[in-house]
Amino acid sequence: MTIPNSNDIMVENAVCDFPCTPEEERRIVSELTTESEDNLKEGNLYFVISKRWYTSWEKYVGQPTNECTSGEPSEASRPGPIENHDIIDSANDTNDPQLRRLLVEGEDYVLVPQQVWKRLVEWYNGGPPIPRKLICQGFYSRSYSVEVYPLCLMLTDGRDESITAIRLGKQASIRELYEKVCATTGVSQEKAHIWDYFGKRKSRLLDPSSNKNLEESSLHMDQDILLEVDGSSSSQSAMSSAGKELALVPLEPSRSRVTIAGGPTLSNGHSTSKFSLLPKITSEDDSLSVLGKGEKGGLAGLNNLGNTCFMNSALQCLAHTPPIVEYFLQDYSDDLNVDNPLGTCGELALAFGELLKKLWSSGRNAVAPRSFKTNLARFAPQFSGYNQHDSQELLAFLLDGLHEDLNKVKQKPYVELKDSDSRPDDEVAEERWNYHKARNDSVIVNVCQGQYKSTLVCPVCGKISITFDPFMYLSLPLPSTLTRSMTVTVFYCDGSRLPMPYTVTVPKHGSCRDLITALGTACCLTNDESLLLAEVYDHKIFRYFENLLESLSLIKDDEHIVAYRLNKMQKGSGKAKLEILHGGQEKAVLESVRGRDVKLFGTPFVTFVNTEPLSGTEIDAVISGFLSPLHRVQASSKIHNGRENGHLPDAAADETSGSKSSPDTEIDDASDRELSFRIFLTDERGLNFKPLQSESSVNPGTVTRVLVEWNETVHEKYDTSYLSDLPEVHKTSFSAKKTRQEAISLFSCLEAFLAEEPLGPDDMWFCPGCKEHRQANKKLDLWKLPDILVFHLKRFTYSRYLKNKIDTFVNFPIRDLDLSKYVKNKNGQSYLYELYAVSNHYGGLGGGHYTAYAKLIDENKWYHFDDAHVSSVNESEIKSSAAYLLFYRRVGSETETEAAKMSED
Repeated sequence: MTIPNSNDIMVENAVCDFPCTPEEERRIVSELTTESEDNLKEGNLYFVISKRWYTSWEKYVGQPTNECTSGEPSEASRPGPIENHDIIDSANDTNDPQLRRLLVEGEDYVLVPQQVWKRLVEWYNGGPPIPRKLICQGFYSRSYSVEVYPLCLMLTDGRDESITAIRLGKQASIRELYEKVCATTGVSQEKAHIWDYFGKRKSRLLDPSSNKNLEESSLHMDQDILLEVDGSSSSQSAMSSAGKELALVPLEPSRSRVTIAGGPTLSNGHSTSKFSLLPKITSEDDSLSVLGKGEKGGLAGLNNLGNTCFMNSALQCLAHTPPIVEYFLQDYSDDLNVDNPLGTCGELALAFGELLKKLWSSGRNAVAPRSFKTNLARFAPQFSGYNQHDSQELLAFLLDGLHEDLNKVKQKPYVELKDSDSRPDDEVAEERWNYHKARNDSVIVNVCQGQYKSTLVCPVCGKISITFDPFMYLSLPLPSTLTRSMTVTVFYCDGSRLPMPYTVTVPKHGSCRDLITALGTACCLTNDESLLLAEVYDHKIFRYFENLLESLSLIKDDEHIVAYRLNKMQKGSGKAKLEILHGGQEKAVLESVRGRDVKLFGTPFVTFVNTEPLSGTEIDAVISGFLSPLHRVQASSKIHNGRENGHLPDAAADETSGSKSSPDTEIDDASDRELSFRIFLTDERGLNFKPLQSESSVNPGTVTRVLVEWNETVHEKYDTSYLSDLPEVHKTSFSAKKTRQEAISLFSCLEAFLAEEPLGPDDMWFCPGCKEHRQANKKLDLWKLPDILVFHLKRFTYSRYLKNKIDTFVNFPIRDLDLSKYVKNKNGQSYLYELYAVSNHYGGLGGGHYTAYAKLIDENKWYHFDDAHVSSVNESEIKSSAAYLLFYRRVGSETETEAAKMSED
């Protein structure tokens, strides 16, 4: 069956025979999706579709979504053609559409199998198609994922300095890279030489016969590569780096145990001078250089390799953890456990150690952690690619991976755990810790692991079970902010006032009814008025929120929401929506080719009209009413300054009211001189336009759309600034200023973590007394605290349909954090801590930005690490609502006290 192009279809006041019913479409897509999931194979094609369009399709077919969980077909209208332009980078070639960066699956786009895409295109047309391949990743366990963002390499042609983007999958081989480059540049492979040109510096000549893939070769998103051609004159950039070719090194860190050497004196006061720093380069990233006179270690930044700020933040915190740095700058080769099936054959520990040596020996030169990221992606595919990730998840994997790589226990003994049997807690806790250490003995366990006591009480028989378990960090809950601020612009359909944005506070998990009620109070809505909520996207109405029970979680912070203030008499049965779009300010509508060059602008107007036929004169009067407050003659500075919440002074309102019946806009065509504006009837897709005259008759459908042509004369008469620049629902500030009005303390978070609570129904406990699963009460207590204590503030909350970030300010102590009252084990050990590093997250979910604060302890100075940029910072700036991971070290021991006295002397 031949399907005509959707752009060539125009349906005017007619019903189209669709190939399938909504129920059939839903069934077919479900079956094809299941079939695809049952036959996963590397290389299978998936297609990226805009979440906006896909959600409208789900509503149409009754697919359960965030908005509707019933699964029954709804009364939603059939969506138009597939529209992917909202997720495409407009700067790219339209013949090779590229996704915008930082998109989040499930929020911005969805992935559908190839067969599903074919059916959707058959039913709806549209596009453009954005195919992506299924790849298989992992070292020990293989997992499938769709490579949504293929690798983009910036090729510098050494012959003319031109730069071309080369796009390949990260699992493509170096040989395939040569083939692609040569095909693009027209150079024969025999004459081509491609260099790893990271940082515009030749670091390694790539082997054209190599089957090693691009990710394993430490080639990362947006990095440079250089093409040199035999027989051509060398370019200036190639010549400038020729002197560095003697420093060529292998890509992988050396696995020889004898190459691991120590480092310089640490700025944090730990000397490792009995080891010498070997001037040997063991990685391609950055050559190691001995610190010059007066240079400080620990002040090197980390280059961002493409959304790797989450990794850089966590790495800088660990790179300023004194016992960790001291360990890895010495010879740890004897501790490598290359045979541990739970580890990475020692490769993660080697890569991490190499990276720390660079950070502590490069002065202030930024380091590119390419080898580390390559190893990380190899053993933890969830961190491969270039999407934003969670610094806490990276820290958890890294600490666990380093422990397994450095576990001194080569053969783990079998240990049968004994029940507590009412024995003293001290005895049971010590026994469990010794069991744990018998199987796990590494610098990570010694420095970072503590122990907590877990008590379960059966609510039926009263049976008590006590266990003691190790922990690497403490994840503390935050009290979720219960409200949300939302900004909505109110438009007055009677033209009595200017459009006015209102910011209101609503329940975070409330409904559209809550938002309308709050807006009504803010704009003094009367009993005979109502509000119609809508989302504006691309200067058109994207969706209406007419179901008052719809969750506000469907409205994202970066969307633009408007409310049309209507008289209740305007709505009801026998009424239809009239949408008024604005366009034609760059080129006359009739000069455009089938509407494709008509550029819309501003915010559309919406009102209700009778379903009886409308004349062009009646539509013209509606438009004049809407625009009357924007009349430039009356919009003097005096009137602007005199309005309050959008009200016009009475005199101005009286003057503007006459504009409805006094058309003075000059229209060239004699046929429509009686109208104030050039008006065109258009379709849902905005592709076809029919001029309206005063005597024209329009039969309103469910929604009737007209377009006002804004020629120079209309622009001179009306001020369009009020129609543009709609505010977002909520503008997230990347400064993350302290919101002390919502401040809570770190201690209250810790107390919430330790509070007794019943287990969830999905986490029942098998009671040995009742011999049945019970919803027991659980209580945690701290028993043994490590020298390095990490607090994870749980700012990100997830549910089936909702993802949220809590920006509440947590007031945490920088020094003198005394946890003694929370620790049940009274063994005389110090439980006093001081802060030395913070991982910060700014912005919202699925994106945002990570940075780190870290303290050089011997200087008693704090520094801000923002990827490659490092700057000093005042201690007063450390506390903010962006704080996500808090790193504390134990103080108050005899060693610390003596060191403090020496520094005072």
